[in-house]
Amino acid sequence: MVKEVFTEKAPAAIGPYSQAIEVGNLLFVSGQIGINPETGEVVTGIEAQTKQVMENLKHIIDQAGADFSQVAKFTIYLSSMDDFATINEIYGGYLTKPYPARATIEVSRLPKDVLVEIDAIVVKE
Repeated sequence: MVKEVFTEKAPAAIGPYSQAIEVGNLLFVSGQIGINPETGEVVTGIEAQTKQVMENLKHIIDQAGADFSQVAKFTIYLSSMDDFATINEIYGGYLTKPYPARATIEVSRLPKDVLVEIDAIVVKE
């Protein structure tokens, strides 16, 4: 059975998709960008966007009854590999060992011309 996960603490979807979908004990969290859910605006700069993305992910995962320790894999999409170290430092501050698997991909463009987008796969216990 497929169950939608939604929280007002993260931005509403900007297209025909859900913030997250729960299937059995798996949670598939859609890519989050640096939109402040209170204002609906994209925050400015790579540091602020990365922090907002991680907060958005945290709220969605929390809504599903899980936390970052249960993330099996993140995928990070960034518009410039020049931002890799900054993103990595902020992202890493939200996690503890054992760290989840991860892929990091530089792309030519992201929605709303943001600098970073991150999605997640979570295994709920």
